Amino acid sequence: MISGPSTEVRQTLGRAEQLLRMRRTAEAAALLRRLAAEFPAHTEPLRVHALALRELGDLRAAEAQLRAAIEIDPRQPLLYVTLAEVLLRARRPEAAETQYRRALALDAGFGPAVVGLAELLLEGGRAADALEATSMAVSAAGADIAVWTVHANALKALGRHDEALPAYRRASELAPRSAVAEHNLAGVLGDMGRFAESEAAARRAFAKGGQAPETWLVHGRALMGQARLDEAEGAFRESIRRRPAYAEPVADLAQLIWMRTEDVGAACAPLNEAIQAAPSVPALRIAKSKLLEYAGDLEGAYAAVADLAAQAGADPALHLKAAQVAAAIDAPKALAHAEAAFATAPENLFIGQALCASLLAVGRADSAARLAQTLRERSPLDQYLLGLLVTAWRLLDDPRAADLADYEGLVRSQPIDTPDGWKSLEAYLSDLGESLVRMHPFQGHPLGQSLRGGSQTQHGLDRSVDPAITAFFTAIDGPIRRHLRAIGEGMDAHRVRNTGDYRLNGVWSVRLRPHGYHVDHLHPLGWISSACYIDLPSAIERGHEGWLKFGQPGVPTLPALEPQHFVKPQPGRLVLFPSYLWHGTVPFGGDQPRLTIAFDVIPA
Repeated sequence: MISGPSTEVRQTLGRAEQLLRMRRTAEAAALLRRLAAEFPAHTEPLRVHALALRELGDLRAAEAQLRAAIEIDPRQPLLYVTLAEVLLRARRPEAAETQYRRALALDAGFGPAVVGLAELLLEGGRAADALEATSMAVSAAGADIAVWTVHANALKALGRHDEALPAYRRASELAPRSAVAEHNLAGVLGDMGRFAESEAAARRAFAKGGQAPETWLVHGRALMGQARLDEAEGAFRESIRRRPAYAEPVADLAQLIWMRTEDVGAACAPLNEAIQAAPSVPALRIAKSKLLEYAGDLEGAYAAVADLAAQAGADPALHLKAAQVAAAIDAPKALAHAEAAFATAPENLFIGQALCASLLAVGRADSAARLAQTLRERSPLDQYLLGLLVTAWRLLDDPRAADLADYEGLVRSQPIDTPDGWKSLEAYLSDLGESLVRMHPFQGHPLGQSLRGGSQTQHGLDRSVDPAITAFFTAIDGPIRRHLRAIGEGMDAHRVRNTGDYRLNGVWSVRLRPHGYHVDHLHPLGWISSACYIDLPSAIERGHEGWLKFGQPGVPTLPALEPQHFVKPQPGRLVLFPSYLWHGTVPFGGDQPRLTIAFDVIPA
């Protein structure tokens, strides 16, 4: 057995670590190099020397030092974790994942390995795997704030906010003076639409000394959710003042301006200012591209990222965004970007999805189908991948497409029940409509959503205390349960998940103006999606105006595919359908708006 570090070694390591903290990295590296040579049987000088080499940019030498240390003592989990961190710096995430898992094989509850692996998996879009990596660790005694926090982050990424909240609370209990823990609470409460509670948690973070731009961002979102829009704008600007190149508050400020005014020039102004000050920050370019994309300027959206993406070693996120916006204007260019991103980050699920979509756009449905099937092995519940696979099969005339796009069997429309307290469904819809309209303060559509020419509620309706909105959940319970019984059980990708019970995963309202519509889309995190009609324009009686359509892909395909199925909206009717089915709304004319509620159902 190798003995622990001697007093001399510990003292020298202490001096070296102090030099590293003082950013006197070259001096620390020289001291550690001598120490490692003098005490070759000790692993800690090699490990800390590797940290210094990493900071100096010599990743190959840092890796060699750590592998030498592991040869000396392969039973130290920290050595594998440090090696994983070096490999991540070298953009080798798959190799890093292997090292994290080797550390956990030695100690399943080793916090740095649990946290490192989970964060790596979350970054790669593998939230379910991240949750699996953390679940055992949080069930063991002694799990610290970092483990509880990353466990909560995994739950949050999966949309399981009700479970994430107590995990964040536990992290806060473990560190009662932590402004960061309060910040995390504020964040998840905001995601849940509990904006007043989110604001309170953000203010507690401020009181505990947390003045980070991230907390000002969360605070701004909480204010925005309460329709305190001037205050929200001020909070976003304060976040930007504290970190001018911080893309998230810049993007949120731009979106807020857009939704209040629909003035794309005014909305782009904070983005342009930030980009001028920090032209090489990918996230700022991506945020501008997204704004222009959702404002309908695809050429401008592509130009916002193209020049930075063309540089050697470009961030794969730039290629990802370029692929997404180029698909409808230059499919071969989109494929080139997707392939470049995939070559750099093949483990990233979102990049794999973009590559699959780009293959469909250039007419390579066979390659798209193979890739979608491979990606589904990693993420079998992802409805976007299933939708891409069904699209590829349809282009290939594969009968499996028709089995999953079974509109007659899986798309069902029925009236909601009249809740207690209302004499008729019509009376209830009238009260519900009035309550919903009050929750639509914006003029323009949000970014990242399917609607165009209208607004979407910021609150999760399931958090509302309004009596008419609260009653909605009673009104839909019976129809949902009848739908589950009607579709039955089976071995196909949809029915196999039918447990006979359910829970909701997001509930929102959309108010479309005349000529508004939903672009064709699907719901990646759902199982069953919905459209419930509250108030409708008379235009629905003209052809298919304002109707719900199915089957026209939300990504370009070669050849182009047309809608396969239409459902006529009717007030008080709820349409339920598989989340992987492409669906959109036909634009409608006239002068009356269209008011709906939508939600996703997942098995309970």
